[in-house]
Amino acid sequence: MNSWLDRIMQDLPEKQILTQLADRYSYSFDASFGEYLPEVVVQVKNKYEAATLLKIANDYKVPVYPRGAGTCLSGGPLPVHGGIVLDMSQWPQKIEMQAEDLIVTVSPSVHTADINKEAEGYGLMYAPDPSSAHVSTIGGNLAENSGGPRGLKYGVTKDSVIGLEVVTPEGEIIRTGGRTIKNVTGFDLTKLIVGCEGTLGVITEATLKLVPKPPAYQTIMVSFAEVRTAGQAISTTLTSGILPAKMEFMDQACIRAVEDFHPAGLPMDAGAVVIIELDGQPEAIKAETELLNVIMEQAGADRITIPETKEEAERVWHARKQVSPAIAKIKPTKVSEDATVPRSKIPDMLERLNDIRKKYHVEVVVFGHAGDGNLHPNVLCDKRDQEEMARVESAVEELFQAAIDLGGTLSGEHGIGTMKAPFMENELGAAGLDLMKRIKESWDPNNILNPGKIFPEQGQKLVLRDE
Repeated sequence: MNSWLDRIMQDLPEKQILTQLADRYSYSFDASFGEYLPEVVVQVKNKYEAATLLKIANDYKVPVYPRGAGTCLSGGPLPVHGGIVLDMSQWPQKIEMQAEDLIVTVSPSVHTADINKEAEGYGLMYAPDPSSAHVSTIGGNLAENSGGPRGLKYGVTKDSVIGLEVVTPEGEIIRTGGRTIKNVTGFDLTKLIVGCEGTLGVITEATLKLVPKPPAYQTIMVSFAEVRTAGQAISTTLTSGILPAKMEFMDQACIRAVEDFHPAGLPMDAGAVVIIELDGQPEAIKAETELLNVIMEQAGADRITIPETKEEAERVWHARKQVSPAIAKIKPTKVSEDATVPRSKIPDMLERLNDIRKKYHVEVVVFGHAGDGNLHPNVLCDKRDQEEMARVESAVEELFQAAIDLGGTLSGEHGIGTMKAPFMENELGAAGLDLMKRIKESWDPNNILNPGKIFPEQGQKLVLRDE
């Protein structure tokens, strides 16, 4: 038995240490691609256990891979160099509301949707709303800086975080930020840790900002004959003075997939639909709805549908949420990406995606949070077909480069992980990437926390095929 494993067995509760092959296989994959078998899985349940584990790992230079619910789409928790999976999902759940300060303190294992549910009981809202909120943990959302449809108006996860408790790679417990909205004491370590994908520290507690829940909502669905027209209408809306809470996009392939999967009354003949949600005071919403009607008509909309009841609006949003399961029926494998471009470049990005679709003879469907430029091109394929997967790899590489060429970014909310690491220098340049590496080295000199993520290793390429 390894001496470091002996230490773990000695210093941590035995029932929280998983060494059986079946258990380890359960932690060898996430929602992306690739399987890597850890040597052991440790389910920590408090900050002292996390600190103990990291001290041992640092002493023996054993890699540690923090993991929440395993819903990551970029390979963030994959144990690419074996070592230890640090499972945070069994941590006792805690949601402590401080409604008078508009904040909440949570443990890393809490499901993100439960935070918002608790806040609603006080007339408040936790704004970030990733699609996986009902199954993903807030710890994972913090590590990946997750977004969601409401990101257009309320920002992504980092915009709602004001304080953290973190265990460093050397096993020290530190606090960053605090309970106040304004805090400019020294470097903003909170923002650095949120989105670091578990490479700088393990988050054991977070203090999050809440906002008052809007008193009224209005959904609007707009259909267009052409995808480019829809993209131009999005840009026009956002420069009009109206700031929707949500502005979602579905292309024709998505529309047809949803209607075949679970009919929702979407316009099957449309080239694209844009689904909008306004929130705020009823009088303001009424005025914005009227103005939006005019904007969309002038932009060339084919049809504008304004649900009159809450139930009708819920059916529209349910249709949007059905996209992922619907397209999964088309082909057994989907490569879900989140290339993000400036809003004005959405029509150009959609055209580039169409060119990629034709060039590599792959099936690409596009949906996502178009209001902030965060598109979700999904390449539908069959991972058992090696020839097809080779074409898919080339298509995804070109997809990433297209986003960068248009002034965009590799990832709007899924993170870099293993999937996008090979392309980091394309966006950041050699000097920018080197600076990030130096930050990582100063925080984690023995490189034990989530190695193999974000930073490309020598000769690393995107691989979607089984090798």
